[in-house]
Amino acid sequence: MEILPVPTPSNANTAPPAGLFAAPFFHPESQEVRFCVTVGATSVGASIGKATLHYRFCPQARNDDPLQTFAAHVSEIEAAVRQRVDAGSLQPVMLREHDLPRG
Repeated sequence: MEILPVPTPSNANTAPPAGLFAAPFFHPESQEVRFCVTVGATSVGASIGKATLHYRFCPQARNDDPLQTFAAHVSEIEAAVRQRVDAGSLQPVMLREHDLPRG
């Protein structure tokens, strides 16, 4: 039986393997857009749910595409990830609606 390492302060904030999130993608099973944000010298894995994207950025839309919504608001989303990391969040950072500024 393989024993996996327990996250510790020394290994909890390590970057995901190179190429893991080469580009944002939609993960259908979790209904999330998964992506990486560079924070300092570290690549931080993050995600934002399809529902969060919809209700925060285009609540009146029907059949909105989560990747298109993500792309249209990437700077706000990445800034929210950086703010969470600066506040002490470990990765992966899972953004929620209240993490994003109101427009």
